[in-house]
Formats: sequence, C-alpha cells, structure tokens
Amino acid sequence: MDFELNEEHRAFADSVRRFAQDRLAAGALERAHSPEYPWETAQMLAEQGLLGIAFPEEDGGQGGSLMHAVLAIQEVALVCPKSADIVQAGNFGPIRTFVEYATPEQKERFLPDLLGARKLISLGMTEPDAGSAVTELKTSARQDGDDYLINGSKIFSTHSPEAELFLVYVRFGPGLDGIGSVLVERGTPGFTVGKPASFMNGEQWSQLYFEDARIPAKNVLLGPGGFKKQISGFNVERLGNASRSLALGRHAFNIAREHALTRKQFGRELCEFQGLQWKFADMWMRLEQAQLLLYRAALEGEHGLPSAQSTAMAKLACNEAGWFAANEALQVMGGMGFSQEALVEYCVRRIRGWMIAGGSIEMLKNRIAEGVFGKSFSQRPPKPKA
Repeated sequence: MDFELNEEHRAFADSVRRFAQDRLAAGALERAHSPEYPWETAQMLAEQGLLGIAFPEEDGGQGGSLMHAVLAIQEVALVCPKSADIVQAGNFGPIRTFVEYATPEQKERFLPDLLGARKLISLGMTEPDAGSAVTELKTSARQDGDDYLINGSKIFSTHSPEAELFLVYVRFGPGLDGIGSVLVERGTPGFTVGKPASFMNGEQWSQLYFEDARIPAKNVLLGPGGFKKQISGFNVERLGNASRSLALGRHAFNIAREHALTRKQFGRELCEFQGLQWKFADMWMRLEQAQLLLYRAALEGEHGLPSAQSTAMAKLACNEAGWFAANEALQVMGGMGFSQEALVEYCVRRIRGWMIAGGSIEMLKNRIAEGVFGKSFSQRPPKPKA
C-alpha cells in the first residue's frame, strides 16, 4: 500500500506549481476580491492545458485522469485561490456531465469555446422549492413539434451572470424517470437571466427564468430517465469542490504558519506558545487525513467514475478539514486574519459556501450512512396507509 503520489503525478504537480508561482502569484489578492470572472487568466490556464485535463483527446481534452485534475486545482489554489475556480469550471461541474453524455454534434458546437475559455457553462439545478430534494424539481420540458418548450426557474447557479450555456435539469414527465436535462443558450427567446445577487463569499448568481423558452430537440442532453446518469456525473463534481476546500484550508494554514513564525508578542514568536502549537497540530492532522480520502476517490475514478460513497466521504472530510483549518488560521492571525489585506478571510468565506454547495454536509452524512448499512433511507415522511 503506497500513500505517496507516483513519479508521473509528482512531475505533473511540480509543473503546475511552477506555472502558478510564475504566472498567478502576482495579483492573487486582487483577483480574489473582484466579482468579475477573470477571463484573461482563464485563457492563460486554457493555453497551459489546465482545462479539460481528464477529457478524451478526441473531445479536445488532455487525455489525463481525475487525479491530474485534482492535483491541478490544488497546486493553483495554493498560489491563487480564485484561479482554482477556473480549473474547477473547466474540469468538473456541468462541463464534466456535458462531456460524459453529449452527442458528437453537441460537443462540436460547444466544447471548443468552453475549453478555450471563451465561454462558460452553468448548471441550472436548484429551484426555489427543490434544493437537497432535487427530484422535486418543477421546471418542465414539453415537446412542441421539433422543439421543446421550457418553463420554470432556477436559483443559485454558479457563473450564471457570465455563462453563455446552461445545463438545465428539467422534468419531461412525472416521477424520477421523467427527469432529464437540456442545453439552453443565453439569448434563447423566453429565457431570462435575472439581476445578479451576491453570496457571502462574494460570488454572484442570477435567477434563471424560463417562460415557453423554445429550444431545438438537438439541445436535449439526457431525455426522460436520464436523472441517474446526471447524478453519477454530479458525484464527480464533488471532487472539484473537495479539492478546493482542502487546498484553501492549506492556503490559509500556510499563511498562518508564516505569521506564527515571524509575529512576536510578549517578546516571543507566536509559534512558541503551546496553545497555538496545538492549533497547528490539529489543523495539520485534519488536512492530512482528508487528503488521503480525496486521493482515494480520485484514484478510484482513474478508469471510470468514482463511487458515490467515495466522493461523499472525500467531500465531507475536505469540507470539514478545510473549514477547520481556515477558521483556526484566521483566529491565529487575529485582526490581520480578519482583514481583507490577507487571503485567510477569503478562504474562510469560500469554504463555508462549499459546505452547502454540491451536497450539504448533512446530506453527505445521510449518503455515507446508506453505504454503512447497505440500504437507502428516504428522508420523506412515510405515505399514509390506505
């Protein structure tokens, strides 16, 4: 049993680290606090081959693995946390589901711009009345001749203010088997992107409105019965979330460690105080534990999709370890940690959001318990007896 990265993975991580330090270190603080999507940086990352890392070469990808994508996110985030979002958007989330299930014609139409960082894809999944209970979604797709009419709304979609393409979960009919997904382009008649709103972490999102939005049948990604396939692809997205949570926890840890080595109070460096030593010991141990679960899930997906159990455990561990480390790092640094002059408070705010997005930590625990007992546990109340 080997707990170390192999030589090829280490060489790849080293190359991404050098690139990040050379090209991304300058301006990292400014990028973090800007609400704008960093298109120039995105195109730089695309030119470096850091988008589509685990996608097949015939699709325009790099032909790498999930582990390569995880390593890229981590190395970029350790230098410039905001730029890791670009690596995430180009490797996980809706683009991953798209590459997994799109037709050759759909890939030809959309992938070149997405992988070239000229356009963004956003996921329309959550609705005002369907969050964790996503199967209760109401946004509908009704066939009308050679087209489909989409009606409903979506909220909390990442990159929705900037995206040109939206992968939208819809209901073609009743029940679980009636759920699938469609591709809706910005500018489609009947489709409106609402006014941007802000999350606590500074990210913006826009509500999406569909009022008889007409799309051609060729824009159906997964028709009725496609829900389970979509969710299996969504499980992979959790690795991107987990990678950023853990990496930003490490980023905050590194800043606080340097602070503790140089900052003096009462005539002593902060690292000389036992109370702070214990904080750093706890942070380091939790980060290292979570790292192993993340790598295990990524390696499980080297030749396919990782299991829902592995990705749930990895995301939960990385969310909690990243949050703990970043929050403790802020406490260690006091006023400077709380200030926007350092990136620690940014890491805290970003990680806190990821404990909700992509499956809340409570829902992840439910999923892990199902694996423990080998059975499903419905969160819905029992149906009344006839």
